[in-house]
Amino acid sequence: MTIDASPDPAVRAAIAARFERLPLCRWHVTVRLIVGAVTFFEAFDQLLIAYALPDLRHEWDLSTSAATLLLTVGSIGMLIGALLSGRLADRVGRVKVIALCIALSSVANLALSVTTSPDAFMALRFVQGLAIGGEVPVAATFIAEITRSHRRGRFVLLYELVFPAGLTVGALVAAWVVPMLGWRWMYAIAALPGLLCILVQRRVPESPRWLADHGRADEADAVMSGIEADVERITGKPLPPVPDTLPDAVPGALPLVAPGEAASGLRGLFTGRYRRRTLIIGVLWFTGYFVNYGITSWLPTIYQNRYDLTLSDALLYSTVTSCAGLVGCLVAALTVDSVGRRKVIAGCLGGAAVMLVALAAVGADTPVQVLVWTSLAAVFFFGSNICLYLYTPELFPTRMRALGSSVGGAMNRLGVILGPIVVGIVYAGGNVSTVFVMLGAVALVGSVVAAVGAEETAGRRLEEVSP
Repeated sequence: MTIDASPDPAVRAAIAARFERLPLCRWHVTVRLIVGAVTFFEAFDQLLIAYALPDLRHEWDLSTSAATLLLTVGSIGMLIGALLSGRLADRVGRVKVIALCIALSSVANLALSVTTSPDAFMALRFVQGLAIGGEVPVAATFIAEITRSHRRGRFVLLYELVFPAGLTVGALVAAWVVPMLGWRWMYAIAALPGLLCILVQRRVPESPRWLADHGRADEADAVMSGIEADVERITGKPLPPVPDTLPDAVPGALPLVAPGEAASGLRGLFTGRYRRRTLIIGVLWFTGYFVNYGITSWLPTIYQNRYDLTLSDALLYSTVTSCAGLVGCLVAALTVDSVGRRKVIAGCLGGAAVMLVALAAVGADTPVQVLVWTSLAAVFFFGSNICLYLYTPELFPTRMRALGSSVGGAMNRLGVILGPIVVGIVYAGGNVSTVFVMLGAVALVGSVVAAVGAEETAGRRLEEVSP
């Protein structure tokens, strides 16, 4: 067992400088694909409950409140998993936590496929939630730490596209599997990717930034040297010399760390400049995912109950909305470096608010109206939400980057929990237009907070943004 020593600022600066000179190449893409595959299947798992719910309600004769509980118990697990995994990843490493989460998720899915009661199903959904909530923010942290500052946004968000892609593929598979084979087969299929935990352990190196920050200089150097050797072999060219004039190597060139700002853990998140960042990012995660899951979790049920669509048609309509969201994610990935994080997040949340209020204004009288306007809204709120996976790790230093991302993820899960609950309460009143007005107002709050309070990080090194 390796005992961590005190971190050496010179070692951390050197690791950062060595990353900055690496050209993006097949090594980065390979690691991104492996970690991306894990995230893809976690996303695949996350929204399956929305597509299984109509069958579960019929099979177990569930009331609306019981159905809402089935939706939200997994999100409670995700909230707790996010908080636990961030602290764990900052202590034991990013890669170990990612591998553990995919293994746990696979076991939970296999057990879900054979469960026979609502109580057992809820318990297993909670365990599944722990794994999903734990993996996603840690994976985002890891990808940010292996990427140089130039075009980091595009690289990271093209990786993050695997999450909405997983949601979309999950929707497509569910729309075919559930009507033909039943919901159990869907969860059995979702258990198969557990073998990825072996691939992650064998092919993905630990973050050199994390190793250096834990005083493990020799290991950080060895891992970094291995990465550099792979990049030279792949590109067929020698790497440029390590720059010795990076700002973090020049005393006083970086923003000074105020007294107490070097603190880590939860205390560090609420100290100095990080206090404002933690609060702002928490609001953005909460509002974005409150809207996202307030809509997507209830759409199949709204289509079936209010508009009398068949199960197949209800799932198909909901899938179209998820596909529209994927388009929004792609646009965000291609523009976030040139436009900037703050403008993309604020603009997308504002656009979602406009679309949802417009839907309420036209009356939501037909399923086609709901399909068109919620799909347009999804383009915007999917675009803003995917940017948060890039933006959040940039706002915190290595010593608490995973924890900061996980606190954002926890606020995400709080939105995921409360969104469907509040929509269920409002929808029970019988006026679906009120649902969309309420969701539009929440999106508007997030847009204003981003426009007024968010800091721009595009094109800046991690160590410069968060000393």
